[in-house]
Amino acid sequence: MKKYILITLLVMLAAGPAGAQVKTCYAKLERDTLRIGNDRIERAFAWDGGALRTLWISDFGASSTTQDGSGSTKGRTLWPEQNRPDFALAKEAPENAVLEVVEVPEGRWSPACLIARISYNIGRVQVRREYRLYDGVPAIACDTYLKGVWDITPEELPILDQICMKGRNWHCTAVEFHDVTDVHNTLLEEHRFISYHHSKLWNGNLLLARDAVSGNGLFLLKEAPCSDMQVGKADGDFRTKNGRFQVVGIGFEPTDILEDEWTRLYGCVLGVTGDDALGEALALRAYQKTLRVQKDMVMMNTWGDRSQDGRVSEAFCLQELDKAARLGVTVFQIDDGWQVGKSPASVTKGGSFDNIWERAGYWDVDPVKFPHGLKPIVDKGKDLGIEIGLWFNPSVKDELADWEKDAAVLTGLWREYGIRIFKIDGLIIPTKKAERNLRSLLERVREETGDDVIFNMDVTNGRRIGYNWFAEYGNIFLENRYTDWGNYYPYKTLRNLWQLSRYVAPERFQIEFLNPWRNPDKYPDGDPFAPSGYSFDYLAAITFAAQPLAWMEASNLPEEAFATGDLLRSWYRIAHDFHAGSILPVGEEPSGRSWTGFQSVKDPKHGYLLIYREGTAKARARIKTWLPGKSWVRLRPVLGNGKSRLVRVDADGFIKVRLREPNSFALYEY
Repeated sequence: MKKYILITLLVMLAAGPAGAQVKTCYAKLERDTLRIGNDRIERAFAWDGGALRTLWISDFGASSTTQDGSGSTKGRTLWPEQNRPDFALAKEAPENAVLEVVEVPEGRWSPACLIARISYNIGRVQVRREYRLYDGVPAIACDTYLKGVWDITPEELPILDQICMKGRNWHCTAVEFHDVTDVHNTLLEEHRFISYHHSKLWNGNLLLARDAVSGNGLFLLKEAPCSDMQVGKADGDFRTKNGRFQVVGIGFEPTDILEDEWTRLYGCVLGVTGDDALGEALALRAYQKTLRVQKDMVMMNTWGDRSQDGRVSEAFCLQELDKAARLGVTVFQIDDGWQVGKSPASVTKGGSFDNIWERAGYWDVDPVKFPHGLKPIVDKGKDLGIEIGLWFNPSVKDELADWEKDAAVLTGLWREYGIRIFKIDGLIIPTKKAERNLRSLLERVREETGDDVIFNMDVTNGRRIGYNWFAEYGNIFLENRYTDWGNYYPYKTLRNLWQLSRYVAPERFQIEFLNPWRNPDKYPDGDPFAPSGYSFDYLAAITFAAQPLAWMEASNLPEEAFATGDLLRSWYRIAHDFHAGSILPVGEEPSGRSWTGFQSVKDPKHGYLLIYREGTAKARARIKTWLPGKSWVRLRPVLGNGKSRLVRVDADGFIKVRLREPNSFALYEY
């Protein structure tokens, strides 16, 4: 006899400040069919007692040809051949399934969303699957939580989400990311393949798939650290077989589950991508922009000149602030050295992060270097229109067990000095417990500061968060490069940003530019790509698709460098509008000899083009853009060396560009 389970539908308003609410998102359970969606996407499931199984996916933004071929209509539906639950954790069936619908209002850094929460138990394990929906976004995210006592029979390969589409002509790209940028200088790999009838495992946080017959396109985004940094990992992130796409490696071991506290697994996002590569890029970017509104900043952090903590003091910081203001800096961040405790990077011998909380006053403001505390620095910054930020290294002892003490330091600095921008460095996240404690630390600071704090999450070394995990907490400090070691090459920095920008919103990254007058002897004679061969304006402009990071001591700059302050102030005035668009790479991959750049797509007819002529002898070029083919485009110069032009876009999206000088740039509004 078929067993029926009572389903309770609750509509709740999450606690928080008043803000905009969702307008088009919905979750409806009608008989045995659950439909969730918005104005761009719908995913429908067979309820099956909580063991959800996808029935159809509607792409309301795609065009569909009529049966007689005479025209097209808006929207189309994909019909999977789904014969098993989307989420496969255990062989036992769910029990006592309940649906709740939670409306979350707009927050300080995030838009409103709707959560469809499905809760049930398998034996003594409680499961919570939360589908997140945002207005206007053609994607649906799902966060999974577990708690209880593990007494179930796990699937041989647990599956976080899956979709089984018709057809045998799915052309796919799995995008594998790499952080630990002190070691890696190629930060992603694209694995292109046609899904075959034999199962295959692929590494990557992102899977793009398009059916060559119907044109239907999907993406699956695994919200997790980079593939080689995940915990509880399988032998891959995606398993494919013809049109069946599974997200595996769900981010836990049975011993990670707690009896009285929810453990969050890795997340998964399913999106529909319209008809072409631009639709695919914009769909992914639309979702990524919901995770956090970025605060635009021009940051200066003096660590790039390798004085370490040797010069950090009240007098030094006050002096730097005067010069930082001349350079157009909006945030001055004091790195390692403001605190009493000495780190391993200190010029003082014997520094260590071991047993931080067994050392009295480790995170107190150093009374010798800062006899008046940080107040004179903060006050002068306010007078100059510069916000003060700090570096911080949480204690990683016993899997970040001291997270509450670390959180108290940060909230204390916020209360006493109003400091709200913290670089989080030195993380080691080898286990689920460490990951859970890190999230607890960040959440505690968010709660106690009213979500006022911004974290710069360092991904330069150790086992850290990557580019697709913890995105709701701030931006990403991408890389350490130094002229002292001869490893700062401007085109390589631009290349890293350019490659990442196809798949990650570049405004999330802090991208460095250095003092090119330092250490010319650290580079080979005649090296055409050494930083001394570039103008300071050009080095700053390389960072404009991201958040500029002046990785230097302003007091070491020559007088001529401060003319770049005019450029940085002009950029900052338009940064919000520029970053409001979906920023995508254009032209060739940066090589030091390329024509390259970025396009900020604001709407179908408006945006920005940021064009770089690297060290090539060619003063003219054709570059591939995301502009509509066979259109006319008016380019209005905003910054750099461009001139007002009316250009014709060819059928393949190429336009003709020109710049008089090598290693120069132009930012256009179009």
